[in-house]
Amino acid sequence: MRASRVLAVPGLVVRHELRLLGSLWLWAVRRTHGTGGGGTAFGYARGQGAMMFGFAFVCVIESVMMSVLLRDWPAVHHAVLVLDVYTVLIVIGLHAASVVRPHVLDTAAGTLRVRRAVHVDVSIPLERIASVRRELRATHERTDGELDLAVGSQTSVTLELSEPVVHVAFFGRRREVGVVRCHADDPAALVRAVDRAREGRAGTPYPDRGPWSSM
Repeated sequence: MRASRVLAVPGLVVRHELRLLGSLWLWAVRRTHGTGGGGTAFGYARGQGAMMFGFAFVCVIESVMMSVLLRDWPAVHHAVLVLDVYTVLIVIGLHAASVVRPHVLDTAAGTLRVRRAVHVDVSIPLERIASVRRELRATHERTDGELDLAVGSQTSVTLELSEPVVHVAFFGRRREVGVVRCHADDPAALVRAVDRAREGRAGTPYPDRGPWSSM
């Protein structure tokens, strides 16, 4: 089992890189991912924009310096230049992925899709949201049953669930989470929209919740 996971790592990395490059294209043509079904998008990338572009600028400066240092070794210079340019693309792609993959509230489907770039994409049924509130946090400790999707080292919305949802990590590890914290550029608007959507579905009969229904 462990050997199969190790063998799957290169494929996961390649898929991750392709999604980042695809996000650059979506950003360039001003399109978003996963919002075509009529859902309402809530951005979260504003809090990290300056940091990401600052990081990209540092990478560009480093590329220029390496070009000067390696000018007498053309082969090494070309190899390092390719790596440096690719690094800048990935850094910008990370920000682009956060811009084009917002949180999505789909009242018709009854779900809140919480995301962070191409790394996290969790769909939460509205009937499982016990409470939603604005809560600004700048520190987070890894805790079983909790998922923290910090942007710029902070989260601003906390979702407490009546039943857990499954979060699949980058390398395929699955775990159930009952508390989800995320960031939104306008946390108050996201909280109001989720509350309204939950109230609108209050009269909808919920399906059998299984063993978690007594918790």
